[in-house]
Amino acid sequence: MTWAQTALAELLARAGATEAEVAGRWPLHADPGSGRWTTTARGSWTGGFWAGLLWLRAIVSGAPADRAAATGRTALLAPWAEADTATRGLILWYGTAFGVMCGDDAATALRDRAARACLEAYDPGLGLVPWGDAFGGPREVARVDALPGLAQLLRLRGPGGIAAARDQLALHLGLTLGEPEPRPAWRARPDGTWAPHHDPAPGWSRTVAWLSLAVADAGDEAARRELLGHPRVAGRFAAASPAVPPARPGGPPDTSAAAIEAVAALKLAARALATCPRAAARLRQRAVAVLRELVTAHLRDGRLLDGCHDLERDVATRHELVWGDFFLAVGLAILTGVIAPFSC
Repeated sequence: MTWAQTALAELLARAGATEAEVAGRWPLHADPGSGRWTTTARGSWTGGFWAGLLWLRAIVSGAPADRAAATGRTALLAPWAEADTATRGLILWYGTAFGVMCGDDAATALRDRAARACLEAYDPGLGLVPWGDAFGGPREVARVDALPGLAQLLRLRGPGGIAAARDQLALHLGLTLGEPEPRPAWRARPDGTWAPHHDPAPGWSRTVAWLSLAVADAGDEAARRELLGHPRVAGRFAAASPAVPPARPGGPPDTSAAAIEAVAALKLAARALATCPRAAARLRQRAVAVLRELVTAHLRDGRLLDGCHDLERDVATRHELVWGDFFLAVGLAILTGVIAPFSC
């Protein structure tokens, strides 16, 4: 097997062992030494990544038991469809996409239910689905990590959903890239304008990653040019840039951000192939270099280490993170041809 195939097999074997270990709870982050998982009862905003990773395991193995495990996890995500949170995109797009690809009727029904709920939550006055209050804090916030998955769900709802997704992407691009250091979070003012929000702060490792992933999935050429024209974004995709960004300037590394960026680069390369083959080749080379660095320097026994969940609150700052494992596995699966770039 190639290095990428071997690494993917290790990640999926780890997923199988974890599913048996957590006994129906949802893995969130694992201690870098012991490998023991901190779990949640309902999956939090990361549950879709766990269901998606189990679906990817079922695709590779073809085992009925693995498919049953993935189907069961996806079904448990159903209560999130009506939760007041823009992270429904992360939960219910990534938790259903591979199931839909495999022809699972329950996953398709849940995805459609989530798409309807997201469009119903769209606020035309704000131009987005608000962040929501399911996890506490102010509701009318625009956060860049609300974009991936959410925009795909909105687009399923026909012209109205397509327009809502387009408006939300345009709003986030304008807000996030309006400063030299991309700002990931903004709060709505009563007069309809936006004020900077403190959490997450500028310099957050996953700002460029989440925005780039959303733009790649949108397939909007103007949005792609705007994204890659920002110096900070262009720098992250440059060949000479460090593969793994710091969680914040001067902070520990965040391999989960690097894994998301690698998937975004593979998708951006696929979008650019017909019109800009040289740019597509550079983006793909960058993705391969990042994936190889993650595998050789940070993957141990199927665990992607050195992910940073929340540096400001000192939560899991050098750990295995479920979304880090997911995006590394997706990147490797795209690279090895197991799935197409836009399967999820």
